[in-house]
Amino acid sequence: MVKSVVPWSSCLDWLLKTSLHRTGTGSSILSALQDLFSVTWLNRSKVEKQLQVISVLQWVLSFLVLGVACSAILMYAFCTDCWLIAVLYFTWLVFDWNTPKKGGRRSQWVRNWAVWRYFRDYFPIQLVKTHNLLTSRNYIFGYHPHGIMGLGAFCNFSTEATEVSKKFPGIRPYLATLAGNFRMPVLREYLMSGGICPVNRDTIDYLLSKNGSGNAIIIVVGGAAESLSSMPGKNAVTLRNRKGFVKLALRHGADLVPIYSFGENEVYKQVIFEEGSWGRWVQKKFQKYIGFAPCIFHGRGLFSSDTWGLVPYSKPITTVVGEPITIPKLEHPTQQDIDLYHAMYMEALVKLFDQHKTKFGLPETEVLEVN
Repeated sequence: MVKSVVPWSSCLDWLLKTSLHRTGTGSSILSALQDLFSVTWLNRSKVEKQLQVISVLQWVLSFLVLGVACSAILMYAFCTDCWLIAVLYFTWLVFDWNTPKKGGRRSQWVRNWAVWRYFRDYFPIQLVKTHNLLTSRNYIFGYHPHGIMGLGAFCNFSTEATEVSKKFPGIRPYLATLAGNFRMPVLREYLMSGGICPVNRDTIDYLLSKNGSGNAIIIVVGGAAESLSSMPGKNAVTLRNRKGFVKLALRHGADLVPIYSFGENEVYKQVIFEEGSWGRWVQKKFQKYIGFAPCIFHGRGLFSSDTWGLVPYSKPITTVVGEPITIPKLEHPTQQDIDLYHAMYMEALVKLFDQHKTKFGLPETEVLEVN
């Protein structure tokens, strides 16, 4: 005997029709129930979009407040019954203090988390390879532009969401960021698990001289100064007087690789203070003494793209890795040597931008501004 299955919507239609002759709230309740059951509760695309938003927001909050929040919690723990946990962590921290300078503790498990794929798909973010890289060489990647948070740099080189290890087999990427981040408890562990390291001479010297070959250190060359000019529609880099990374490359014979990330400046809107204003003065003081420049920026809200919030706008970010520039090893490079290869690098970056700009929505007349 075959039983027939009657859909909920059919039952509700019948109940609604039989109650039309009645007065009171019965018919309105049935009507509301019909509307309730007609909603697609688990719309796959909507659920995925919300997961993408959450995945991006968790990284933004981690970047902005995780270190400070964990420091405050641990200090508070000293005054509670959990003081022993805090003591043990800080004791271990003393012995582990120099680990970030030696490449950290990369975790393939963390780099392959599903959350990073949702992070990638939110924008979406894409990594474009133009040339092969030899595993017998070491590299310094110059990443441009900084944007507000360098979201493309993080997704492409500190996770496997865009399959960097498959596109560049045998190459170990290390994204270099502010050394102050590694003084923050818990945050330092989170950063190291993705292959992020401090952007200082000791770390770079170690990775390029004592860690074998196949290392690629990603330096966001423009740094905090470049972030201050980040705004949608603007393609500008701070590079003309940034030559320290070229000197390091010459000292270790590490090839230079220019990278341009189309769309990095589009994901946040920022209040730009004019030169000479009090706001720019404050930003420059922070940059000089602390190492970062506080930006007043906003994206969209958590639940709506029509409100302001910390979630970046979902604009495509395409990171193009250019052709490596072969660099000789010079233990004591002269200023002339540094200037020569710095000029070659600037030319290669502009060429990379011009070759790919029309593929990613920019007009042929767009010019990369090099400051």
